[in-house]
Amino acid sequence: MKKQQSKTTHFFVDESGDPTFYDKQGKLIVGNEGVSKILILGFIKTENPKPIRQVLTKLREKLVNDPDLQGIPSLKKSLIAFHAKDDCPEVRQAVYKTIVNLDFSAELIVARKIENIFNKRHHRKETEFYDDLIAKLFQNKLHISSFNEIYFAVRGSRLRQKPLEDAITKAVQGFEKKWKVKIESKIDIYPQRPSGEACLQVIDYINWA
Repeated sequence: MKKQQSKTTHFFVDESGDPTFYDKQGKLIVGNEGVSKILILGFIKTENPKPIRQVLTKLREKLVNDPDLQGIPSLKKSLIAFHAKDDCPEVRQAVYKTIVNLDFSAELIVARKIENIFNKRHHRKETEFYDDLIAKLFQNKLHISSFNEIYFAVRGSRLRQKPLEDAITKAVQGFEKKWKVKIESKIDIYPQRPSGEACLQVIDYINWA
C-alpha cells in the first residue's frame, strides 16, 4: 500500500456505452440497436490539468482556421467540445496526435452486461450497476493523495452528485475494509458538462479508443 502524499490529484471520469438492460416492458434489449453490450467507465488523472486545458484550446483555435475543414457540419460542435463519436476523422486524428503527449494517466473498467449477474447483484437497478463499477474503479486510488478532486461527465438533466458520492464512499469503505486502515484524504466531487471541461473530452477519447 502506497503512503499518502501531500498533493492534489484530479480525476476526470466518463463512460462509453450505457447501463441499460431492459425496455419499459421489461424485455431484455442488451445488444439491440442503440443499446450496448458493455459499459466502459474510465478516468484520466493528473496533478495539473491546466496544461491539458490550454493545449486543447490552442488546438481548437488551429482547427477553426484550417481551410480544409471548412464546410464540415460537425466542426461547429467540435469547436465547442471534442467528442470522439461525433467528430470527423480529420479532427479525431488531430485530437489523438495532441493528447498522446499530454501529462496524464488513464484507467478503465469494462463490464459485460450479463443478465443474471445484473439481477442478483444489482437487483435489476441500473444505478446500482453503474455505481458498483464506479466503486471498483476508485477502490485503490483515493488514499494516495491528501486531496482528490473528481469531475464526472454529466449529460442531459440527470442529477448524479449524491449517487456518485455514495459510490465513492463505497470505494473508500472497500479499501478500508481490505487494508484495515482509515482513509483521511479529502474528496470533492464535481458533476461537469464536457463542454465546460476539456479534460473530460480527453477521457471521452480514451474510452472511444
